[in-house]
Amino acid sequence: MRIAIGLSGGVDSSVAAYILKKQGHDVIALFMQNWHDTTGTLHGDCPWKDDLDIAQLVARKLDIPFHSIDLSEIYRKRVVNYMFSEYEKGRTPNPDVLCNREIKFDVFLKEALKLGADFVATGHYCRKSEKNINGKKVYSLLAGADKNKDQSYFLCQLSQLQLAKALFPIGDITKPEVRRIAAEQNLPTAERKDSQGICFVGKVDLPVFLQQQLSAKQGNTVEILPDYYEKSYQNIDNKTVEHLAKPYIYRPNSGKKIGTHNGAHFFTIGQRKGINIGGHIEPLFVIGVDVETNTLYVGEGFNHQGLFRKALFIGENEIHYIRNDLSMSVGEERDYLVRIRYRQPLQRAKLVRKEEGLYIVFDELQRGITSGQFAAWYADDELIGSGVIY
Repeated sequence: MRIAIGLSGGVDSSVAAYILKKQGHDVIALFMQNWHDTTGTLHGDCPWKDDLDIAQLVARKLDIPFHSIDLSEIYRKRVVNYMFSEYEKGRTPNPDVLCNREIKFDVFLKEALKLGADFVATGHYCRKSEKNINGKKVYSLLAGADKNKDQSYFLCQLSQLQLAKALFPIGDITKPEVRRIAAEQNLPTAERKDSQGICFVGKVDLPVFLQQQLSAKQGNTVEILPDYYEKSYQNIDNKTVEHLAKPYIYRPNSGKKIGTHNGAHFFTIGQRKGINIGGHIEPLFVIGVDVETNTLYVGEGFNHQGLFRKALFIGENEIHYIRNDLSMSVGEERDYLVRIRYRQPLQRAKLVRKEEGLYIVFDELQRGITSGQFAAWYADDELIGSGVIY
């Protein structure tokens, strides 16, 4: 079988390539260059040229053909421009999820197929299985064996067609074992640190990065006190999922102006850094972003009520199923395990399907539900579907 491995210059993809070669497959390495601009990137983050050099060394060590492709133009259009657009609306996107859906398992996959590959492999910590249902192959995306490194969440938007061509060679082993194999085989990536930050861009100073397209503009920072909720939400019927899923609504007169900022669109729910206002016993956290009035709403303390919600909503057009055979019908309710961010422990919740979309009601209050992020739901360790939080 001919398999194209997405060789990134990191230890995970290097060991994935080694495993495939050891299994006797015809392995070819394919390096993606998706970003050139260094605007906003932090010093010390490895540039793509270092990644390329190390990926080439790994391919040479494993004696596999090496190819490099520049996908930066399409990456900017499909991932980075989407990021700018979402932040401009006061939402917080997840570029890593988009990168997997739009680049690694779409454009990159097509390039690999042109080279005669039967499958594309990556160094993700997740697993894949298949079964026959009514005479048709159905693929499942499963959590990685290493629960501390499980990356299935980042693949929550993949389709059956994409999964059909995907392989995850290290999904059944742990990160320490990956490091051990790399060291044992003297791979150049054995002790290399894991990449961090935005997929293919790296760690960034987000406001500086976003100012490539979004202008800085001064606005007011308003503090919301705890009694605001007692006055404003005491008459809400908390038994309806529609009310439970609504974000808190703030107005400039909902609280007290305590400072200024350089652009509400540079902030996200739950953020602590960058507020730069003192005089409080506990830290301030962002609890609301209004880009229309350019107002930033903050609350004091990690447990401020504005950081917690019981439910969320995913619009009809944003619901995605990896397992289409498990899609929900209008009026149906199901219990699943849900996460709203990477590495968050799975949370028990009820999914309620209505005409306008999908409501997710958690057993316990959730901190930092953020518009623009992805909620993903699981049955045990299988990822069933996902959607963009409204």
